[in-house]
Amino acid sequence: MHQSVARQTGYLPGDPEYRKLSVALFAAGLATFALLYSTQPLLPQLVDAFHVSPSQSAFSVSFATFGLGLALLIAGPASEVLGRTNLMRWSVAATSVFALLSAFAPTWHLLLALRGLQGIAMAGLPAVAMAYLREEVHQDSHARASGLYIAGTAVGGMAGRLIAGGLSDLGGWRFATAGIAAVGVLCAAVVWLLLPASRNFHPSAARPHDLFRVLRDPALLALYGIAATAVGAFVAVYNGAVFRLSGSPYELSAGAAGLVFCVYLLGSAGSATAGTLADRYGRRKVVPIGCLITLAGVAITLAAPLPLIVLGLAVMTAGFFAVHGVASGWVPARAHASGVGTGQASSMYLFSFYLGSSVFGGLAGTAWSRAEWNGVAGEAGVLFLVTLVLALLLKNVPSRVQN
Repeated sequence: MHQSVARQTGYLPGDPEYRKLSVALFAAGLATFALLYSTQPLLPQLVDAFHVSPSQSAFSVSFATFGLGLALLIAGPASEVLGRTNLMRWSVAATSVFALLSAFAPTWHLLLALRGLQGIAMAGLPAVAMAYLREEVHQDSHARASGLYIAGTAVGGMAGRLIAGGLSDLGGWRFATAGIAAVGVLCAAVVWLLLPASRNFHPSAARPHDLFRVLRDPALLALYGIAATAVGAFVAVYNGAVFRLSGSPYELSAGAAGLVFCVYLLGSAGSATAGTLADRYGRRKVVPIGCLITLAGVAITLAAPLPLIVLGLAVMTAGFFAVHGVASGWVPARAHASGVGTGQASSMYLFSFYLGSSVFGGLAGTAWSRAEWNGVAGEAGVLFLVTLVLALLLKNVPSRVQN
C-alpha cells in the first residue's frame, strides 16, 4: 500500500524513502561541487609544481567548468530517454574516479584532460536532480527537498575549497586532491546505496530542436548573459584572491587563504533575502540592486588591509548570490510564461553560467599576470557593469506575467 501511494503522490517527509532520497541528494550535491572548484585554492601550488603561469593554472578550474557546461546540454535531454537515477549514480561515481586519477597526473596537460573529463562526468547530477525531485517527491515537499539538495551544493562548494586548502598545507596539492577525491568516493557510495530508483519517470523521445526555442525570447537571452558575466566576475575575483593572499604582504598559506571561502555562507543569506524581496517588489527591481552590491564589494577589495579585503569579498559574494538566485528562478518562470520548455531554458542558463565561469574566470590569471589585483578587480568590475546593463535592459522587455 505504501509503495502504491508513493507512486501516485510522491514521497513525503517521514517516509523512509524520503529520508534516503534527501541524504543521497545532499551527498551528491556536496561531492559534485566540492570536486568542481577544488583546485581553486591550489593555484599557486600548481604554478610551482608544473612551472606554468598564473593564467595557465586557472585552466585547472576552467577545464572542469567548461566540460560541465557543454555536457549539460546533452545530459538533460539524455535523461529523458535513459532515466534519472542511473545517470546521477554514475555521474557522481565517475566524477570521483577522475578526481582520484587527477591526484596522480604526471603532466600538466594530463591534469587538464582529467579535469575536463571530471566536468563532463559531473553534468549528470545538476542536469536532472530537480527533475528527479519533481517526479519522486510529493508536491507539498518539493521546496523542502530542493532546499536540502541546494544546501549540499553550497556546503560542497565551500567545503571543497576549505578542505583542499587545509590538506595542501599538510601534504601538497596531490595530497589535497586525493583527499577531496576520497570525500567524493564516500559520497558516491552513499548515493548508490540510498538513492531510491525512479518510480514516476516515463521515458520520452529527445527533441533537440526544442533547445532553439529558448533562444528567441530577449528576456531569456538577457538572463543567460547575466549568468555568464556575473559568475565570470565572481570566479575571477576568487581566482585572483588566492594569488593575492598567498603573496606579499599577506603570505597566507593555502589553508589560511582558503578560510576566506567561509564568506560563502553570506551567499546563502543574500540569495534567500533577494528571493523574498523579489516576491514583494519584483525581480526587475531586485536584480539591479544585487549588481550594485557586487560592484561595491569589488571596490572595497581595492583597499590594502586584510580585513577590508575579506569584507569586500563578503559583500561581493552576497550580491552575486542575490543576482544568481533571483535570475536562476526567473528563467523557468519566464520560459513557462512564454510557452517554451522550462527544462531547456534552465539548461541553457546553466550552460551560460559555466561557460562564463570557464572563459572569464580563466582570464583572471592573465589579468593578474599583467596588473595583479588591479587587473583582476578591473576585469570583475567591467563584467559586473555588463551584468547591471543587462539587468536594466530587462526592465524594457514586455512582461509575460511572471516577471
